[in-house]
Amino acid sequence: MPRLTLAQAAVITDAALAKGQAMKFEPLTVVVLDAGGHIVALKREDGSGILRVEIATGKAYGALGFGFGSRELFERSQKQPIFMTAMAAIAQGKFVPVPSGVLIRDAAGEVIGAVGISGDNSDNDELAAVAGIAAAGLLAQPGKATAS
Repeated sequence: MPRLTLAQAAVITDAALAKGQAMKFEPLTVVVLDAGGHIVALKREDGSGILRVEIATGKAYGALGFGFGSRELFERSQKQPIFMTAMAAIAQGKFVPVPSGVLIRDAAGEVIGAVGISGDNSDNDELAAVAGIAAAGLLAQPGKATAS
């Protein structure tokens, strides 16, 4: 069974933060979850707000829970608000349906985890997440489900 390693998660967090710094984003918080939703790595830049860990975790958790990146989750929440409200209750508020929860796939296309980032606007957070995943030699899925 493929799995996300601590070494890969460390590369993802460091590269995502480096991307944010290079692009002068607001201070970021990066959370990397394994396929079971457990935190493998977490880094919070100086000055990143106190709720950023929970927001970043919720973005990644939502991606894992629904099987597609949170950009798609955001789009669906706009079309089906009642359904998303029900899902939020079922998930006990653990997911955040906004962009930058990005699935991590290995070379075979298997989901091995997810990254969530919070700190700047969601589009910029997502850019940093995708950069981090790419730096680890893995495949990023920020939106719709793809055939694997």
